[in-house]
Amino acid sequence: GSDRVLASEKIVSGRKIFFLDYKENSRGRVLKITEDVGGRRDTIMVPDEALDDFADALERILNSDSASE
Repeated sequence: GSDRVLASEKIVSGRKIFFLDYKENSRGRVLKITEDVGGRRDTIMVPDEALDDFADALERILNSDSASE
């Protein structure tokens, strides 16, 4: 379609592959996160306006005491 990819990353962890695609279209920008496990794909879309909150939440999780256990 009319989506323009601004940036992409691929993360491999065991049998899982994660694709992160930062895209732009006529409706705005979105981060598309796709998990591929043996050919089965699940995707979530995070709108640009929620990315800072999303990143902040991940940082809090990674910096929490329970994350180091």
